[in-house]
Amino acid sequence: MADPAEHRPAEEEEEAAAAGEDEDTGAQVAPIVKLEEVAVTTGEEDEDVLLDMKAKLYRFDKEGNQWKERGTGTVKLLKHKETSKVRLVMRQAKTLKICANHLVVATTKMQEHAGSDKSCVWHALDFADGELKEEMFAIRFGSVENCKKFKDTVEEIAEQQGKNENKENEEVSSAADLVEKLTVTGTKEQNEIKEEEKTEEKEVAATDDKKDVKE
Repeated sequence: MADPAEHRPAEEEEEAAAAGEDEDTGAQVAPIVKLEEVAVTTGEEDEDVLLDMKAKLYRFDKEGNQWKERGTGTVKLLKHKETSKVRLVMRQAKTLKICANHLVVATTKMQEHAGSDKSCVWHALDFADGELKEEMFAIRFGSVENCKKFKDTVEEIAEQQGKNENKENEEVSSAADLVEKLTVTGTKEQNEIKEEEKTEEKEVAATDDKKDVKE
């Protein structure tokens, strides 16, 4: 019969090994690859979010004469902090690929999609593919309330953009009128100076003639 004492050294070695594994030596192992933090920008840092909603976007394919799904994701209305211009941006949910990117201008008009009170249609000069293209979009929301909120918000922005454009045009027109007045005034003053110089020259000439006659 084996003596239990014969197994003690092996057991003691296992306990010592386990204790060694649990023991904190204080050594620090440097990672093989050092990863640096990379700043990720979305292009939306200088904009305020006016609207942020989930929806499904479609674009009308003129060649196929049919609607094609553009993507499901989040549609945003973003207002630039300095220029006050507003753009509509939509990204696909999983890939974050941009499927719509255009300014909301005074001529942007939202129309209800025939047969669906959760959808609306509009035209825009879109830049989602890296070049300006005339597109017709249709967007569908999960509820009638969300669709109405989106439509009303876009129309309010378009109206405000129209007022801003009219104000800018008035300012440009006023500045042009002011420049024209200054130009006319400056020309008039220059003409008056020239007339005064001519008069002075005539007076000097007449005085010289008189001196010659006396002599």
